[in-house]
Amino acid sequence: MRVVVVLLAVLCVCDGEQFGQLCSGNPTNRRRISDSWGQGHYGAGRGSRTHKGLDIMCEDGSVVYAPFDVTLKGKLTVYNDPSKDAINSGINLSGGGLNFKLFYVQPDQVSGTVRKGERIGVMLPMQQVYPGITSHVHVQMTDKSDPTPYFN
Repeated sequence: MRVVVVLLAVLCVCDGEQFGQLCSGNPTNRRRISDSWGQGHYGAGRGSRTHKGLDIMCEDGSVVYAPFDVTLKGKLTVYNDPSKDAINSGINLSGGGLNFKLFYVQPDQVSGTVRKGERIGVMLPMQQVYPGITSHVHVQMTDKSDPTPYFN
């Protein structure tokens, strides 16, 4: 008698949905790969620290959309450096079973709810602070876990 064992591997993002489009002009949420300023994947080196988010390409001045039906949970300050004031804004959100932050976004409002695909703000002028970087929205989970599994 032969016994056959079959193992199945299943990838499941059980804690939340996939992110919808974040930025006008980037319907597939293309990621920042590498440029002269570094790389945009979760865990990329940043000198003595590591990148705790995922960078999604977004042109300066582009409309930023709600990736899920979301609750806006307040504005955030990205830096404690006055030389970066031009991009020193973001927003805390919850939706799709996730709690996360979007950096480099000037939100239209900082409380209430917004439906998936509706405008939540505008991408700030990243090129003013980091000339030549691939402009992007930084997506960071509130618990600093890897957001990559929530993107196709």
